[in-house]
Amino acid sequence: MQVRFYLFETSTEPQAHSACRLARKIVKNHSKLWWYCPNPEQQQQLDDLLWSFDPTSFITHGIECQRGQVCISAQLPTSHEWIVFNFSDQPISAPDQISDIIEIIENNENAKIIGRDKFKYYRQFNISPKTFKL
Repeated sequence: MQVRFYLFETSTEPQAHSACRLARKIVKNHSKLWWYCPNPEQQQQLDDLLWSFDPTSFITHGIECQRGQVCISAQLPTSHEWIVFNFSDQPISAPDQISDIIEIIENNENAKIIGRDKFKYYRQFNISPKTFKL
């Protein structure tokens, strides 16, 4: 089980754009990404952004669609084959049921507070999150 935090210290790039850039890198290794997003409006924004993010390559995806490289869903996956991007303001409540979690923390005070709370939560499960400062 691993949890990775990507912290934007100077960049003001929105979380969704960062997720698209990171997804582009990860899917090259044939990994499948699950974008856990309970908010239906944000799900649609993520779906739209994946369509337009990179005009030179396309990442297969869909809302509640597990056939593509990225599944955007209000539910958590039931298998360990997925790398889970957490777009919720809450930590993954059962981190031991998922093998790989990615948390992207934007460069604003509210996001940093949420990120710190998530970090503490995962530590309570004896998980040592890795932090990448960007």
